[in-house]
Amino acid sequence: MSLHDRLTEDLKLAMKSRDQLRMDVIRMIKAAVLNKEVELKKDLDDVEMSRVMTTLIKQRRESVEQYEKAQRTELAEKERKEITIIEAYLPKALSPQELEHLVASVIAESGADSLKDMGAAMKAVMARLAGQAVDGKQVSDLVKAKLK
Repeated sequence: MSLHDRLTEDLKLAMKSRDQLRMDVIRMIKAAVLNKEVELKKDLDDVEMSRVMTTLIKQRRESVEQYEKAQRTELAEKERKEITIIEAYLPKALSPQELEHLVASVIAESGADSLKDMGAAMKAVMARLAGQAVDGKQVSDLVKAKLK
């Protein structure tokens, strides 16, 4: 079952069970995907849909940070719940050890040996992680640490 079909089915189930938060989040995902499809003038495959959802998660994490600074814990908690729902549609994230191993192997393959090569190393690592739920900042920090 494609990710698009899964979202549609889960939206129906959320409507039947009157789960307002889940309905809102799934509708938000579908709207973001539709906007991207209109922008690119093509239907998105599952990998491209995963990228859109990763962006949504990143936005939610930034919102949580802002809400916590403003001491708005109820809004931060709502954003965390939304993150959990969105993450359920993404492939299982790599563990920190797996991510570190992947970064080390890609750097070794690419022959990068200094911070000057960070751009090329990041490009290679992110290409290998396409469709995965990863935090770009975490990857960037790992690459930087390995190249020092």
